[in-house]
Amino acid sequence: MRQRAAVLCGAAVIAAGTVTAVPADASAPRPAHPAPVAPAAGLHWEKCATEDYPTLQCASLEVPLDHARPRGRQITLALSRVPHTAGTYQGPLLVNPGGPGGSGLTLAGFVASSLPAKVAAQYDVIGFDPRGVGRSTPALDCLPGHFDPVRPDSLPDTPDVEQANLARAKSFADACGEKYADVLPYIDTVDAARDVDAIRAALGAEKLNYFGYSYGTYLGAVYAKLHPDRVRRLVLDSVVGPDDVWYDANLNQDLAFNDRHRAFLAWIAEHDAAYGLGSDPERVEAAWYAMRTALAKRPAGGKVGASELEDTYMPGGYYNGYWPYLAEAFAAYAKDEDTGPLVEAYENFGALDASGDNGYSVYTAVQCRDAAWPRDWDEWRDDSWDLYEKAPFMVWNNAWYNAPCAFWPTGSGQPVDVANGELPPVLLFQATGDAATPYEGGVAAHRLLRDSALVVEEGGGNHGITLSGNDCLDEHLAAYLTDGTVPRGGGGEADAVCQALPDPKPLESKAASTSSRGSTLHGLLGFRR
Repeated sequence: MRQRAAVLCGAAVIAAGTVTAVPADASAPRPAHPAPVAPAAGLHWEKCATEDYPTLQCASLEVPLDHARPRGRQITLALSRVPHTAGTYQGPLLVNPGGPGGSGLTLAGFVASSLPAKVAAQYDVIGFDPRGVGRSTPALDCLPGHFDPVRPDSLPDTPDVEQANLARAKSFADACGEKYADVLPYIDTVDAARDVDAIRAALGAEKLNYFGYSYGTYLGAVYAKLHPDRVRRLVLDSVVGPDDVWYDANLNQDLAFNDRHRAFLAWIAEHDAAYGLGSDPERVEAAWYAMRTALAKRPAGGKVGASELEDTYMPGGYYNGYWPYLAEAFAAYAKDEDTGPLVEAYENFGALDASGDNGYSVYTAVQCRDAAWPRDWDEWRDDSWDLYEKAPFMVWNNAWYNAPCAFWPTGSGQPVDVANGELPPVLLFQATGDAATPYEGGVAAHRLLRDSALVVEEGGGNHGITLSGNDCLDEHLAAYLTDGTVPRGGGGEADAVCQALPDPKPLESKAASTSSRGSTLHGLLGFRR
């Protein structure tokens, strides 16, 4: 997880294709499949307003560390709320930004202020820090400073470099095991989903509305599997592939991120007048990898080596609003050997602070616990080198990011089969060029969640696409949250198609600063998932 800088990008509105909208009775009774939950606890809400979100309130909730022992050790979840103001009340809308390891406290304010006012006013918009995250306690921080620069080159082209990276991964896993041996067995998606139900009970709601981005889509799908009778409305944006949890998901990401990075480099070539790196995308790509080679030998400002460069440019695969800033840093270094803009870009996009250390600790804890990972490093090595031949941009950086799972101190569970025929209609959003959760995952979830509707952003490559400036997408979201309406298109994979917004312009263009909503959202979503 990384803290993102607030940057701006241009936005334009494109109309949707023609679809048929069908109202859905989202509150119809469903068969109950109860699981044990902790007794409901009252919540004491206090003001925690910010300048941007003046009505935000905060509370805390105790839940069992082990839900099988509801009266055993308790941990604390931090919650936030923007209360409803309308006479018509549709219940709590729980929001999650993904990760795993992302804090959702501020997201509640963002969602409440970004939805149409008439829609938001009908919900208590609820944010939360999942177990282990942020203001929840205990908050994990396995090895502070684990990502401090300069790290070994991610490309293990010599045995010494490979061993240095392996030692880092193992030291992180060992540190987690030493500090949190009693907690790690309960830091996973299933336990987080049980926490979601404890939040529902504490709010006094019979049914829950849920809106998740990224990994939050998997958390929402798992909750819906555990408690289909307690789901009223379910929105999943940028959907985790339900068949890929988690080792294969990261391999699939590597291919998709390489495509997205090349799209960024082609955009630089398209704007050669602004950046002067050539109008041939292959020439620009060669210059980027030449920069990487040079930084592996001599890090910029003593901070940005090859691994840190990848950290800096990976966020561009999540959100194209960062492209103008990343392009300027690239051009300054490649043309003038000016390292200042590159160091600044690293500090804005790639560097981790204490909250990033916490996010990464929870990320590894959840992913390593959720599903089996290869414990034989030879398998990681073979798979990564095979992929590197096709997609060199992120393969090894991503491998080392997840490598603690090869040494994780707890056992692993089994991925949840999220196939579900007991839910009210579910609304899915997916961009065709999403790198973090590739398009095929949204299609697979659409197939497995009966009566779901899939809205596709055609030509889009961003990760997290609703409430980010595309009015076509947001109209479908608003209609669903208003009365359960979902689009029902005829034939094909999608029920509705929205065209992507145009890519941003270079910073000297006025269009580069016309909208900040997309950058605000992406400042709240985690980078890795």
